[in-house]
Amino acid sequence: MINLFEVAETNRMIEEENLDVRTITLGISLLDCIDSDLARLKDKIRRKIYESSKDLVRTGEEISREFGIPIVNKRISLTPIALVGSAACKSQEDFASIARTLDQTAKEVGVNFIGGYSALVSKGMTPADLLLIRSIPQALSETERVCSSVNLGSTRTGINMDAVKLMGEMIQETAERTRQQDSLGCAKLVVFCNAPDDNPFMAGAFHGVTEADRVINVGVSGPGVVKTALEKVRGENFETLCETIKKTAFKVTRVGQLVAKEASRLLDVPFGIVDLSLAPTPAVGDSVADILCEMGLEQAGAPGTTAALALLNDQVKKGGVMASSYVGGLSGAFIPVSEDQGMIDAVKAGALTLEKLEAMTCVCSVGLDMIAIPGDTKPSTISGIIADEMAIGMVNQKTTAVRLIPVIGKGVGETVEFGGLLGYAPIMPVNAFSCDGFVNRGGRIPAPIHSFKN
Repeated sequence: MINLFEVAETNRMIEEENLDVRTITLGISLLDCIDSDLARLKDKIRRKIYESSKDLVRTGEEISREFGIPIVNKRISLTPIALVGSAACKSQEDFASIARTLDQTAKEVGVNFIGGYSALVSKGMTPADLLLIRSIPQALSETERVCSSVNLGSTRTGINMDAVKLMGEMIQETAERTRQQDSLGCAKLVVFCNAPDDNPFMAGAFHGVTEADRVINVGVSGPGVVKTALEKVRGENFETLCETIKKTAFKVTRVGQLVAKEASRLLDVPFGIVDLSLAPTPAVGDSVADILCEMGLEQAGAPGTTAALALLNDQVKKGGVMASSYVGGLSGAFIPVSEDQGMIDAVKAGALTLEKLEAMTCVCSVGLDMIAIPGDTKPSTISGIIADEMAIGMVNQKTTAVRLIPVIGKGVGETVEFGGLLGYAPIMPVNAFSCDGFVNRGGRIPAPIHSFKN
């Protein structure tokens, strides 16, 4: 039973500490829409999405009013479109036309984003995978709400370096095509190693082929809540620090579980998972970097940052798994630069570099996220950065991702404004030494020896 003290405590978290449910994401399988005729395929896709999600936004608003819990985004994730469109799409334009159909349908049902313009190519690429990947720059420049992701590697299969090289080129082309919006298209494009099938967060959300026909996944947020809790134990030992984070993560996750179960009941859709990730926003006091500073660091990026982030990530998971029947997705601490005011401040102060962020991704649940880099960065350099991050995920048996934004026409020292939850970011310097010879080798980096489990 929830007592009055817990109700009051949760209300305070919402009103004063930026607690919210970041997203309700409805996953929809499009496998039953597959058709060799493109027009029929797009019609089936539109009807399936509309019928499945027409009540999603209204339901989210009802839950928000009933429980007084802010639900920031309502989103849809779909079966990877490279699979769905493989029989009908014979050109890049065919795939791009599906993206436009997704965008229009997303607007009709009122969701913030629709994810799943995706391909899974960790071991190799089919002709359909290749067409979809090459169509990404066009698709993201012609749509507003479509998000795209590509899984380039896994612990079991290694890293597809041909796809890594290609994605470096596609990221640069997407930046060029959306240069009038400060290369905003790249904010809707992410590459993965070990991508989860049930991630509710954009831009990486897609509905895995092992999932049910429809499922509700929820992503919670609460960096401000954790920071406030840690303020009360300032100077205490690590045991107290860990216990405080665990207890707070439990309370935050219970809010997500409550929303997920209610959304599942009202929509008559199975409950999937709660993603425990601490997702920051540009709002003051809603920062993962501020949590690290509250632990005793002068700035995120100072010596000790990786250890502090490892502790935070682990304790969030330990507290969260006790609060929900099913935990999944990414689950941990997000460290996006543009979406976290503390990270932005650390970059401006010179405390946080691209290399330090890469080290931090070894112990958190995501990767190099929402990082603005100079617009003249070579595609091969982008591919090299991606390869480094994919290797961290592959060897450590964890999910890692890259969402880089080469801002065309801007360089180090300048700032780019994305708006809303995407925030703003200083352009970060990139190592200027070439990796062309490495990236251009072609083929696949083999899976590590510890991948052989059978």
